[in-house]
This record gives sequence, C-alpha cells and structure tokens, in this order.
Amino acid sequence: MKMSRIILVFLAAILSDALSYGQVNVEPNTALLNEGDRTELLCRYGRAINYCRIEIPGEQKVLNLSPTWSKTPGFTYYGAGLNAGQCGVSIERVKASNNGQVKCSLGVEGEELSGTIDLVVAMRPQQPIIELISKPNRDGYFTEGTEFHARCIVRDGRPPANISWYIDNMPANKNTDQLNIIASRPNDQVELSTSVQEINWHLAPEDSNRKLVCRSHHQTDRESVPPQEAAYIIMVRYAPVHQPEASVYGLYLEHTAVVNMTIRASPPPTIEWKVDGVEIPQGRTEGRYSAYEPQYLSNDLYNVTLVIAGLTLEDTTKTYYLQASNELGRTNYEVRISSSSKPPSSSLDVAAIVGIVVAVAVLVLIVLLVLFARATGRWCFGGKSIKTPTNETSDKQLESGHGQNVALLETPNGITLLGSSKLRDANGNGHNHERLSVERRPHANDEDDSFEYATDRESSVYNPTTIPMRNVLMGQAAGRNSQPKHTETESKDTENSDLLQRGNELGIPESRFSRWLPKDQRELLQKQANLLSGRSQITAKSAPPAAPPKPIKNPQAATATTPATTPATTPTISTTTPKLPQETEI
Repeated sequence: MKMSRIILVFLAAILSDALSYGQVNVEPNTALLNEGDRTELLCRYGRAINYCRIEIPGEQKVLNLSPTWSKTPGFTYYGAGLNAGQCGVSIERVKASNNGQVKCSLGVEGEELSGTIDLVVAMRPQQPIIELISKPNRDGYFTEGTEFHARCIVRDGRPPANISWYIDNMPANKNTDQLNIIASRPNDQVELSTSVQEINWHLAPEDSNRKLVCRSHHQTDRESVPPQEAAYIIMVRYAPVHQPEASVYGLYLEHTAVVNMTIRASPPPTIEWKVDGVEIPQGRTEGRYSAYEPQYLSNDLYNVTLVIAGLTLEDTTKTYYLQASNELGRTNYEVRISSSSKPPSSSLDVAAIVGIVVAVAVLVLIVLLVLFARATGRWCFGGKSIKTPTNETSDKQLESGHGQNVALLETPNGITLLGSSKLRDANGNGHNHERLSVERRPHANDEDDSFEYATDRESSVYNPTTIPMRNVLMGQAAGRNSQPKHTETESKDTENSDLLQRGNELGIPESRFSRWLPKDQRELLQKQANLLSGRSQITAKSAPPAAPPKPIKNPQAATATTPATTPATTPTISTTTPKLPQETEI
C-alpha cells in the first residue's frame, strides 16, 4: 500500500514537470490600467528559449525583444534573460488602443510556444443619468403614498461602472435591484459596457424636497477626478402633517403674547383658530385675539401665529385649537401656553445629580465619624458614662466589704463627702480600720453666696425634679452619729489635716458651688448612707472596751505622759466602709 502511494507521488511530479515544460506561464493574467500608466508583462517557460516575440493590440509591429538590444521606442525587454526562459515587455505609457490581449511567442528547440495576457485599458464612462419610471403630474409633484420608481444609467465604461444611491448625501436605504451590465460597441469601435440599476419606494411627506443622487464609481476615479453623479429633486404633495399637543412657554402676563407654531404642508395650508368656541380665520381679529396668515419658512414648513393682547392668568389655562387644511386634507392641532420660562424637566440636570451625590457622601461621612467617635470614646463621647448601681449590687458590695473611694457631692456650706479613705491605724489588737473622712472647708467670711448658688443651678444639670443634698444626708453618709462622743473631739483635727493633704482622690474639683443630683440618685445615696451608718454602729459595739487607766501618783508625770500613752491604750473606733461602685459619678 505504501509502495503504491510513493509511485503515485513520483508520477505526479513527472507529469507536472512535463506540463511545465510544455506550457507558458504569464504574469499577470489580467492587467487593468488607466491610459498613460506604465506596466510590465511577463511570459515564462521552464527551459532556455531561443527568441522572444510579443504582439500588442494597437501596435503595427511585432516586437522581437532581447536583453541586449531594443529597436522600438517605448517598449523594452523585461525579465531575467532568455537562458532563464523569460520573455517580457515593459510598456512606458499605455494607450487606449492597447486594450485587448497581448500575445507572447517563445522559441524552444525548433518549436514555438505562446501565451496571452488580458490588457484592459480603462475608459471613463459617460455622465450618469436618472430616468423616471413613475411619472409625476404636470407640475412635477408626486402624491403622498404613491410609488416612486427610477433607474440610473451609466453608459460606455471600461470596465463597467458601479452605481450607488444617496438621498441628501446619506445612503438611500431603499429597495434597489441588482446591477445590470450591458455590452455596447459605439461606432463599431472597441467594446464598452453600460451599467443600469433601479430604485423604488413609497413616498412620504418627509421625502418632499429631498435630493436623490445616483453616483458612479469607476477605475478612472482619482482625487483630482471625483466620481460622476446625477441628481433629482423629489416633490411631494400632502395634507398638513399631524403633530402632538404643542406648548408655548416664556409668555408674560399683562403683556401682548405671540403664540407661534410650525406646521408642514404642501401645498400651502389655510388656517383657522378656535378660542372658547369662537372661530378666528387667518387674517382676522376677534376681541383680544388676532390670527395671522401662514408664513413660508423652507422645505414645506409654515409658521402660524396667534396674538393675544393683554395676556391674563386665565388665558394660560385655556386650550387653543388650530385647524389647517389644503386640497389634500385637513388636520387639527392643540396648543397650550404658559408664563413659565421653560417646560418642567422630567429628569434631573447634571448640577442636581452632582449636588445629590455630594450630599449623600457628606451624610455618609458624618455617620461614619459619629460611629467612630462613639466606638473609640472621642470628642463628644469622651466623658464617662454614669452607671448607677442597683440595690442588689449595692448590697453585695456592702457584704463583700470591698470598694473604692467615692466623692459624693459638695454643699453650699462647703462640706464635701470624700468616701472611705484607707487610713490604717494600728491599735492594740493589730487590726486595720477604715474611716470615713469628712472635710468642712472653712470660708474666709460668711458672705452670702446665693448668687453663686443660683448660678450653679443654671450651669449644672439642674432641673425642676432635682433636689439638693443637705447637711443631714452628709452626716448620715459619713457615719458621724455612729462614732462615740469621747473619740469625736480627738480625731477631728487628725482627719481634717489628713484630708487636706490627700485631697480628692477621685478627681472631682473642689468648688464653692452646690452639686445637684436627680431625685432617684439622691434616694439611692441616702439608702447607702443609712446602710453605712448601721454597719458602723455594729462595728463600734463589737469593739472590746478600753482598759481603765491606772491611778497615777505623780500628777505632773501623768500629765506629761498622757499624750504619748493615749494612742496606745485607747483604740481608735472607725467605721468600716464598703467600696461603692467605681463608675458612680456626679
């Protein structure tokens, strides 16, 4: 099987070589040229040739060409040489009479082989013409709805010309037939070609006064020689064209209003206005209304005018009816007028869209900033939140006995409750006790600070439901009544000096102004003060009684040693204050 394929390929190669040796190849097969162009024509054979002879239409002599010599002006040898089997000619200027078949003859080993090349010298066709198949009336008009049928003819071209249709310099997307080529021999001369194409469609009002163009495209077209064309103006008669309701804006009240409307009609229309049932023919005046005759603009367009003297607001609410008619029919129109400067826009303009986008962006930015400040505790969210403990949490903290110092308030009299200060005093039993510290800030003078007191009400969180804390509550919270009478006088100076040194541990600034609390917080603080007072009494009762002092024989020595021994023998009774909620703030 493989052997047979190899034999077939070998035979095919031998056959192709034999054919190439027995025929002449030409380049090009067809040469399309304009008159005056330069060209080269070549005939080739597979072996060396003895001579090269070429016959050109329109030339009386047969050209016997050789690479070494040339006897005919304007015609020279072209190719790689006779030994290469090439026979060609170079024509300096092609003439119209050279159109036809060029024949080349090659002498090969006592025989002559020949080949032919089609040389087409283009000839510019005649001017196109438009021929009407459907005829207009005697005035040159077609009627609306009739079929327009025409053909374009381009005669005597070589090669045949192509045809294209245009309407007002735009491609005519209408029904066109295929291009028809007809051969012709004018005056029994060379053969030429005529191109014919037809077009048809039904006419509409917008086709009136439009230019139909037939344009030919040919080989001879150059930049300096544009395509040739023919044109025909189509004229159509039709009734006034219907329009939707028209609106006229920009009229001024109390002024003469001019209402204009443009209609299309052919032939010219006759108009008549109707206002509130009153008919106003063209060229007439009825009351404040005047109707003018139609004014021709262009392309079957007419301007129709109604003048209203002293425009009123009621006139802008009316509907004005217009009737236009000609010999082909009549059409009714409706017109509304307005004193607005421009019609209402159904869509947003660019400025409005940009404004909305910017507003939304700013709003989103503000929301994000508020959320960020709230999450991070910045700006207006920088203060601590007031978390008032409930009764349950207060009782648990009282039972645990742990808490932190809390500054409650300051009264107009200058008494500040600072909470439990961890003043650890070592008694004889080695126990540490916590003691409530109450500071009474002395005034330089006892002047009336009611003005400052009132001012503080206005600048603080004072409202009609706010009740000031009094000195009685201060005394209860500090456990003042729970201390024994014999220790109150002795520890007063020590407590005051200690409080003045440590200051307010919670950072509440000292002020002469009163601090006000809402009623619900005041009641809660009063309950806590009562609990502290009761717990301090229990602690005082459970403390062991102090040992009676031994009688001293020497009064002077007793007097001198009393201050030193008193702290060691007399235990300091203090109230044990549980830690109040840390986040309670005033």
